[in-house]
Amino acid sequence: MSVKSGADVVAVRSNKKRRLDSQLIIGSNFLVSPRDRREKWTFPLGLRGLNNLGSTCFMNAVLQALVHAPPLRNFWLSGQHNRDLCPRRTMGLLCLPCDLDVIFSAMFSGDRTPYSPAHLLYSWWQHSTNLATYEQQDSHEFFISLLDRIHENEGKSKCLYQDNEECQCITHKAFSGLLRSDVTCTTCGSTSTTYDPFIDISLTLDSMNGFSPADCRKNRYSGGPSVNAIMPTLSGCLDFFTRSEKLGPDQKLNCQSCGEKRESSKQMSIRRLPLLLCLHVKRFEHSLTRKTSRKIDSYLQYPFRLNMSPYLSSSIIGKRFGNRIFAFDGEGEYDSSSSSSPSAEFEIFAVVTHKGMLESGHYVTYLRLKGLWYRCDDAWINEVEEEVVRGCECYMLFYAQETVIQKAHKELSYQVISMADAFPFADC
Repeated sequence: MSVKSGADVVAVRSNKKRRLDSQLIIGSNFLVSPRDRREKWTFPLGLRGLNNLGSTCFMNAVLQALVHAPPLRNFWLSGQHNRDLCPRRTMGLLCLPCDLDVIFSAMFSGDRTPYSPAHLLYSWWQHSTNLATYEQQDSHEFFISLLDRIHENEGKSKCLYQDNEECQCITHKAFSGLLRSDVTCTTCGSTSTTYDPFIDISLTLDSMNGFSPADCRKNRYSGGPSVNAIMPTLSGCLDFFTRSEKLGPDQKLNCQSCGEKRESSKQMSIRRLPLLLCLHVKRFEHSLTRKTSRKIDSYLQYPFRLNMSPYLSSSIIGKRFGNRIFAFDGEGEYDSSSSSSPSAEFEIFAVVTHKGMLESGHYVTYLRLKGLWYRCDDAWINEVEEEVVRGCECYMLFYAQETVIQKAHKELSYQVISMADAFPFADC
């Protein structure tokens, strides 16, 4: 196998940049939907439909969100994983990052024809043989599986890190955060603390007090009583995720202070937020005892701008100790007194929705670009009003740190930028 020199690498990336720059000038705005043909020149570059290859809307929905995630977009368009330089591709091996490189190039090529991500689907099938079927799959499961595979491929070449260091692959730099779990003995009050990385947070949706989107529309137009007081909200789901819960008798804490197992309580909090925050709404319930499954179609209110400060470890533990001054066991904690910390302010950029039944539903993604919303339904793309997005059955919510969104807005032409610019807040 021939090894490319440094000059060859620079040449390949420069050629790719020139191709993208020329495409940005020639076709910086386009759309595939005839319905919006009059306004097609007002649509941002990167909006391109994805053909359904046979119940693959679950894949298309996630790909649309990832393609427009600023750090990922900048990573692939700047040639940080270039299929022409990848040793796995040279050896004839499958490589999901290479397939994504093809997709990013195709989505930002200026071509208006819907694209078929067949190579990516095939590669994913090879690494997820239990899901290798044209039957409908779960978008969230695909999201987790895809990021894991990217991490695995990137890890062999770039993630040469020590035990105490974090992985520097693209998926972890973009999506990885850190959860804190405090298990407290209810007898003596001693606490055992552990930390676990996460790339998304799954939230429980209360179906008992929920209203379906149809119910909400009926109340809105019939002049009926407001249901806002009991309607599930994203903040309520996050409060539930971070509230203290009493553990069962089979989960007693082996308390070192008491010298025996004791009843305990557990509380989760977020020690470190990622650049991109993916919130997964658990709409699919599976009962092992009843051997049944069902979908929760309750409406969930969610904000376009999200302040995550109340759910940080500094805030949660501060409330537990009555806001007294306390010390953390490590560096990098957020300041609980700074409720408007830039790294805790997020803006939404994509919403993956699910409509229909558990076995025969359909996934659609809504993208927020330049302050406008676009509906990506497989091959079809059209602009929609904000109210349409707020009324959908959200399944996955993609937020980016406000600072990341602000920088993306300055890159309205989607020019290729350096890797350093792709992660200007890597220390957050």
